[in-house]
Amino acid sequence: MSECKKKCNFAENYNITYIFIVMSERKVRVRFAPSPTGALHIGGVRTALFNYLFARQHGGDLVFRIEDTDSNRFVPGAEEYIIESFRWLGIKFDEGVSFGGSYGPYRQSERREIYKKYVHQLLDSGNAYIAFDTPEELEAKRGEIQNFQYDAHTRHLMKNSLTMSAEEVSALIADGQQYVVRFKVEPGQDVHINDMIRGEVVIKSDIVDDKVLYKSADELPTYHLANIVDDHLMEISHVIRGEEWLPSAPLHVLLYRAFGWEDTMPRFAHLPLLLKPEGKGKLSKRDGDRLGFPVFPLEWHDPKTGEVSSGYRESGYFPEAVVNFLALLGWNPGTEQEIFSLDELVDAFDISRCSKAGAKFDYQKGIWFNHEYILRKSNEEIAGLFAPIVANNGVDESMERITQVVAMMKDRVSFVKELWPLCSFFFIAPMEYDEKTVKKRWKEYSAQQMTELADVLEGIDDFTVEGQEPVVMQWVEQKDYKLGDVMNAFRLALVGIGKGPGMFDISAFLGKEETLKRLRRAIEVLK
Repeated sequence: MSECKKKCNFAENYNITYIFIVMSERKVRVRFAPSPTGALHIGGVRTALFNYLFARQHGGDLVFRIEDTDSNRFVPGAEEYIIESFRWLGIKFDEGVSFGGSYGPYRQSERREIYKKYVHQLLDSGNAYIAFDTPEELEAKRGEIQNFQYDAHTRHLMKNSLTMSAEEVSALIADGQQYVVRFKVEPGQDVHINDMIRGEVVIKSDIVDDKVLYKSADELPTYHLANIVDDHLMEISHVIRGEEWLPSAPLHVLLYRAFGWEDTMPRFAHLPLLLKPEGKGKLSKRDGDRLGFPVFPLEWHDPKTGEVSSGYRESGYFPEAVVNFLALLGWNPGTEQEIFSLDELVDAFDISRCSKAGAKFDYQKGIWFNHEYILRKSNEEIAGLFAPIVANNGVDESMERITQVVAMMKDRVSFVKELWPLCSFFFIAPMEYDEKTVKKRWKEYSAQQMTELADVLEGIDDFTVEGQEPVVMQWVEQKDYKLGDVMNAFRLALVGIGKGPGMFDISAFLGKEETLKRLRRAIEVLK
């Protein structure tokens, strides 16, 4: 339901009159703008997902932008990795880098000349100034002044165009002196941020320092200026991003004011942080390494260090399960439903139901989701994924029989790769028998009972479950044997361990010849 419609309903119910002045309905346009500095963190994936859900729900556009203004941190292959991650996850962009569109270029490093125009606009209007302080000078000032911040209280002590004459500034620039452009934040202002999750947030401008907006060294803007200019020119209506960007929001609001763009300023929504599964703090790669779960969508090979980090795809997760899992981290649908298709998520998503508090990253829940998706997928689909694993283990088996095994065993695994250790006995006869199971389940009379059972089975023509079970049960009853003793020894002989599905399901799949062969070998080996 749109915000306007909600207010109308509220007004009607409580006899309140609202007057709406609608100049033109602004199309919803959101963006996801990662930096190509390495692998895409799973928290970034969740941010992109929430932007996608919001855009689709409102019939809007999702823009893919690359923030590569920090050339020192650029990592080859990172951009392609990010695009491939979303392709695997099924999160589709409407425009942007590699997708096209009429608001390009979408790579910030290709927009240098655009940004320069707005840097000059801020300088000409007195909302920004040029600063020549070297890193060494800034460090010295930090040593002199406790909790030093470059702002209205300290800028007069520094080497900048506010403390120097125009001639001095021009001479330094002509000499090739490196400089930065800083935003001039005036103290004593109330900065209002209307956050869709956190409500009205008011912050004093005094806590905002004079951030660097532009660096002459590489002729590129910083994140703060580039994002504001791009969001304005690309007509972004809503900025949905992680909570870690909340401290930047006051500066961004002040920049919109400085440009005179208040009427087109996007609405903000700051998503809750993803927290460690254990302890306090933000989820990190170290948590995944320590506890054995991925924090990246795809496996990442770091070109600088050679380090390989695990990914959800290579770990055997279904993309639908990852999306479903992430959607419920910090967002509550308001119902007991947990399994959602992407279309169902679009229909159910309401950004106001996002939590303000951080969301603990319960990686075990992610495994549960993958298990649920295995159960919901057809046996044929899972068999298609399992077949290459069977073949890689040297077994040439038909899809029909692989599908039969999957039907019996898929409810026991959370990942397709887990099927082989559980199911290998269907395809390869055990050469060894689990020592603990032998001690517990193979009695002094088991060889005699299994010899008799082999004779019973050999006499059965219909070797289906229905054909075997009543005959064997009748034999057990006539002999006054303990059913548990017989079935445990029977399982050990066919499987090699005390696990597996129903025994007649196993023997029916193996067939009479293979069943008798395994039984007689166990009798010979175990005595």
